[in-house]
Amino acid sequence: MEEKEQLIEEIKKLIVINKEDSVDINPNFLQYFEIEELQSIRNDLQVKKSNISETSLDYLDKLYEKTKKDKI
Repeated sequence: MEEKEQLIEEIKKLIVINKEDSVDINPNFLQYFEIEELQSIRNDLQVKKSNISETSLDYLDKLYEKTKKDKI
């Protein structure tokens, strides 16, 4: 698989929120991106996804601690 196609596949996986969903990206749109731009997009998505996961875990931890105190 060509590096550009592989990057596009990685980007599509990073965009998906629910694993049962799939994302279609118009290939005509992607032809305008250079490999470096696609790498940058992929890296930005990886960071955002990581930050969202960490934020979610922090929120869930706080929520759990609150429920323990309130005995809901």
